[in-house]
Amino acid sequence: MEPETLLSGVSVARRALSRRALLSATAGGAIAASAGITPFKRSAAQGATPSASPGATPAASPEAQANDIIAIAANAMKDYALNAVILRVMSGEREVVTEALGDSMTGVPATTDMHFRNGAVAISYMSTLLLRMVDQGKAKLDDPLAKWLPDLPDADKVTLRMLANMTSGYPDFVQNAGFIKAIYENPFRQWTPAEQIAIGLSTPRVFAPGMNWDYSHTNYVILGQALEKIGGMPMTELMQEQILDPLGLSNTQGSETAAIPEPVLHAFTSERRVPLGIPAGTRFYEESTFWNPSWTLAKGAIQTTNIVDMATTAVAIGEGALLSAESHKEQIAPSLLGFGSPLKGCPNCHTLDTRYNYGLGIVLSGDWLLQNPLFSGCGAVEGYLPSHKIAIAVATTYGEASFDDQGNYKYGSVHQTIFNAIARYLAPDAAAPG
Repeated sequence: MEPETLLSGVSVARRALSRRALLSATAGGAIAASAGITPFKRSAAQGATPSASPGATPAASPEAQANDIIAIAANAMKDYALNAVILRVMSGEREVVTEALGDSMTGVPATTDMHFRNGAVAISYMSTLLLRMVDQGKAKLDDPLAKWLPDLPDADKVTLRMLANMTSGYPDFVQNAGFIKAIYENPFRQWTPAEQIAIGLSTPRVFAPGMNWDYSHTNYVILGQALEKIGGMPMTELMQEQILDPLGLSNTQGSETAAIPEPVLHAFTSERRVPLGIPAGTRFYEESTFWNPSWTLAKGAIQTTNIVDMATTAVAIGEGALLSAESHKEQIAPSLLGFGSPLKGCPNCHTLDTRYNYGLGIVLSGDWLLQNPLFSGCGAVEGYLPSHKIAIAVATTYGEASFDDQGNYKYGSVHQTIFNAIARYLAPDAAAPG
């Protein structure tokens, strides 16, 4: 679920973040943190390429390519003190490599079938679900929210499109100081959509609908409620029927609890150090695998997955497999390029550019289409390069030395760093992400 941290929905969007990764579940990572959640401080090393990256070119043999990609991941594990890296790379229908490195827990090797939370990846599913509703004639992107949720502020001015492209003006509940405090005090708490929306709406609104861009999880919690009205059934059922089953994503499922299907990729973090008052000189590193993710996104869009389904998702979303040509074009159009500006009281407001642009539930970075959640000590990214038909999926977990003495991620979104290095290696002629 780009501020990267505990929050699971966020992809890593570029922001002026001062807090730890907690809330970066949904925004966009090296790019901007997505499921963007994020109160996470980045370091200058965030965009660095792992040391000693192989020098081979995409013209190398398939075996050499696979070995070089594994070497990129192995170098990153060493350079950035990671516990595990799981990755899968596809070129057209050819599997380039699927590999797991490191340990899930002490003495328990990571494996390619392990499950982890997908955070903001579900945002791309939700926008696809919305566009399917459009294709089915049940809604239009520019319909006002008031058709389904008339009691929300500015419901007559906010459109479904504004929710999907993060321009509604509804503040991000993940950036609310009281919410952040509550999340770190009790990471096992069960949250409801009503609570998420109420916190978002209690935060001062700083721009009118359609007048700026802000990575806000509130948009997608509200969109989830609208989709239930439009589709006539709970989000969990809509997601299964309209997205997961048609794409054959048998290892991706929603959950109402913190449970994760076996086998599980375990995660650990130090990000609660300051909130808990743990002195800098005292060791602090705790398991976060089963922290409750209910705070991150819309009910029915809080999911677990594995690396194979992540790569499959990259291809399906990148190719518009479930959409009409018109709706797919809407989803990935760079319509907001140059839009937005920094704004006092809005931590994630900024001008969208080629490094980080936003479609409808999709991050546009360079020539790549992606989502990249980071939270609770686990990071992931899946992305697709349409011109080359390359799909890359990476998941990472963080070792104790990945955190500084304030509990911040020392190296930022390392999953995105690995992704970027693989992307440059396989497609040096394309505009690289981040």
